[in-house]
Amino acid sequence: MNAILEQYIKSAPSPQNAIDIFKGEWSSKLPESLSELQAGYALLFEDPRIDWLATQIGGFEGKTVLELGSLEGGHTYMVERLGAETVVSIEANTRAYLKCLIVKELLELKKVRFLCGDFVEYLRTNQSKFDVCIASGVLYHMVNPAELIALASRTSPQLFIWTHYYDHEIISSNPSLAHRSSEGLLTDYKGFKHTLYRQEYEAALNWMGFCGGHEAYSNWLSREDVLVCLNYFGFSKININFDQPNHPNGPSFAVTAFRD
Repeated sequence: MNAILEQYIKSAPSPQNAIDIFKGEWSSKLPESLSELQAGYALLFEDPRIDWLATQIGGFEGKTVLELGSLEGGHTYMVERLGAETVVSIEANTRAYLKCLIVKELLELKKVRFLCGDFVEYLRTNQSKFDVCIASGVLYHMVNPAELIALASRTSPQLFIWTHYYDHEIISSNPSLAHRSSEGLLTDYKGFKHTLYRQEYEAALNWMGFCGGHEAYSNWLSREDVLVCLNYFGFSKININFDQPNHPNGPSFAVTAFRD
């Protein structure tokens, strides 16, 4: 059969048809209202990290939100449900972006605008201000993570980060992580001196559902450097939760940071 004809669906319209455009590529389990659909397994549409963030910022009601890295729209959906006035969500992975549009249609999201492109490039030229910036699962995918924190600090007085971080003792003792990481490289970004720890994606790049950065590698910061970087770029109040040094994909934690 001609390849283009294979792209047509011959059954009656259904939500599962839309999900199956990216069959085998989904990370997220869809929310309860779509629980009959088969997608992924990660509970990103029912994520306690976003619920915690809501308590930290006095709720999302009436707030403008910038989300860096939409993935499949799970957190975006939660933020709209929690009352945000508007959500701008940016995704550079074109397949993930299209999955977000499917989710937007299936869940009838009204206050979200998904943008397809690189959020670092957006932040470099953006003049808009947002009440809250969400950067969940993206800092450890950056080549220059300090730049991301610096740019976010110009955009919003409230920043949420969930990220993996580098800990030599933990990572060097885990065979599944140690071979992907290299020795640290001392560097400087706008006067902030820190160490970058390069990690390679390796076999993860072979999955069509890959949701990392746009290079074959990224640079991790240590836990301390994440916190010092936030302070250096103006976030004077920092709260920490979900600290998981033994996370299977590398030590991780969540941070809410506030500018004066």
